[in-house]
Amino acid sequence: MKKKKNVFRGVVAFGILPVLALLDIVLVAVLVSKLGGYELPIITACVSLYVSFAIILGVLVSVTGKKRSNESAKKGPVLGNVMYDKINYQDEPAFICDENHKIVWVNRFAASKIGAKKTLGANINTVFPYDFSAQSIKKQKEIRVVLNGETYIVEETKIDTPSEQYYLLYLSNITEQAALEKLQRDKEKIVAYIVVDNLDALFQFEQEQYRETAAKVEKIVRSSVESVNGIIKEYEKDKYVAIFNMEDLDKFISDNFSILDKVRDIRLGSGSVPVTLSIGVAKMAEANLAEKEKLAHVALDMALQRGGDQAVVKLEDEVLFFGGRTNAVQKRTKVRARVVANELAMRIAKSSNVIIMAHAFPDYDAIGASVGMARLAKFCGTKVNIVTNFKDINVKKMLKHFDGIEEYKNVFVDSSKGLDLVKADTLLIIVDVNNINMFESKDIARMVDNVIIIDHHRKTAEYEKEPIISYIETSASSASEIVSEILEQALHLTQPIPAEANALYAGILLDTKHFTKGAGTKTHAAAMYLRDNGASYENVQDLFKSNIQEYKKEASFGEKIEIYRNCMAIALNPYGKDNSDRIMAAKVADNLLGLEDVSASFVLVQIDNIVHISARSNGTVNVQLILEKLNGGGRYDAAGAQVKGTGVADTLYKLKEAIDEYINPED
Repeated sequence: MKKKKNVFRGVVAFGILPVLALLDIVLVAVLVSKLGGYELPIITACVSLYVSFAIILGVLVSVTGKKRSNESAKKGPVLGNVMYDKINYQDEPAFICDENHKIVWVNRFAASKIGAKKTLGANINTVFPYDFSAQSIKKQKEIRVVLNGETYIVEETKIDTPSEQYYLLYLSNITEQAALEKLQRDKEKIVAYIVVDNLDALFQFEQEQYRETAAKVEKIVRSSVESVNGIIKEYEKDKYVAIFNMEDLDKFISDNFSILDKVRDIRLGSGSVPVTLSIGVAKMAEANLAEKEKLAHVALDMALQRGGDQAVVKLEDEVLFFGGRTNAVQKRTKVRARVVANELAMRIAKSSNVIIMAHAFPDYDAIGASVGMARLAKFCGTKVNIVTNFKDINVKKMLKHFDGIEEYKNVFVDSSKGLDLVKADTLLIIVDVNNINMFESKDIARMVDNVIIIDHHRKTAEYEKEPIISYIETSASSASEIVSEILEQALHLTQPIPAEANALYAGILLDTKHFTKGAGTKTHAAAMYLRDNGASYENVQDLFKSNIQEYKKEASFGEKIEIYRNCMAIALNPYGKDNSDRIMAAKVADNLLGLEDVSASFVLVQIDNIVHISARSNGTVNVQLILEKLNGGGRYDAAGAQVKGTGVADTLYKLKEAIDEYINPED
């Protein structure tokens, strides 16, 4: 019936056209006869024809529009039914979630596999882990989930309605593909470097027992690699390279590289110092064997720079650390210090200017090491500046020792001035820190291409920019000790002035607690060198004195002390005001080690929105490993961390979690 009506409308529309045209011709003839001219009649006729065509076009559009509207009305439900049947009856799971990620609909396959009652109204994460926010922020290549033991790829479609948003999750089964990929991955080859850390150092004390001990270590190393059908080759004395499958690396990771503990149980002769290993592994699926070998060597270097006795596994997007439970043994030689000193002098001489900086909130060790490197730059005849924070109380005290010294006029600058000093061939020397997040100025570090790092803290993160020289000696007591040794080897024709020697001496005194902690033969040798050049305790003792206000602050920390796990002392101060409170926290951490049965101490103080943690150890606990969990760092027996955006209570909770994980890593 509708079809007939449309045909009728078309016939009527096309029939009107000749009638209207005939009327226009009659109208023109009448006007010509009445008016005796042609211009006005012709214009009138044109207007009439235009109106006629407009009427006809309107009718045609109306007819066609109604026809199309009717077609859409017919096809809409048909297409909806087709898509619904496609999704509902397919042999793959499909879900629809609302904007709160609750499941509002499942297809028949998902309902049969899981059960509609268990899923409808539930959050999608209770069925399988799926993060909508992560998907929207970071466009991942593909999202894989496991459902009832089978692997699926998830395709997400966002559906907007006038009132709400919905998400259609369409799952494609790739279980067989995933199994093949896992098989291929498991057979990927892994390269590992294994080095015995301290056998050479112990050899000088127990020469007779060396061969027997070395044989024990080699037996453990070889049996561990061969037990997973890997191959191992000794390429130098007490240094090995191993190759095994990826699936075997997973076994080493799952048991936390127990090979470290097995070797650590070996003692050389009657001594109490354990033998330790350092291991570097590269786990890169996309890399070839040559690239894996280079990356494994980088991982080994990191393990050694962190003090040894640990395994470092380098992944595509992160680095895993295992072990690191013994303190580093002093084993560096003057030969290496001489090589580094000569290389430093050459690099400094080739640069237009040198910028030196340490970590934020510098202590006397950081300032002393900075001043020592400034002396080397002056010796090379290169313009030098030290970037520091003039508001820091330690800096204020130390700068008094340089008042009136012409050589140091305008040498100390703030961060903003330091940025203006950066040139294309500027050399940046960073002391007493190796993590960019703790630098005095991240901006300067990122602007300068030529960077040198001199530090005694364990390396905690990858460098954003690979330094041209990285001299990290975790066995050294302080950065000032390392710099003093470098100066002794480099300054043949001159010596540090007394103010510089005092600054370096103060740095050693601070980090060794006046030679009572962590001081070795190298430390005393460096101190003797400084004393020969004018340093003395009498000249720097004012730096370590406390006024009455500081004494009261220190006493206030004692009001909230907790002994955690029967051996960890934790003190809190949630009301810190300035950097002096952070310095006081470090002093309190030192003093807490004097408590009976306390192996490590942690002091937390909140200043503005940052919680500062100072940690100390008596040598039986690696506080650096604990504070790494809170993005901190330091040395085996002294470490620190800065936790932003959380209060003291939340930070304390995280700290206790890190302590628990350190004590019971298998948990």
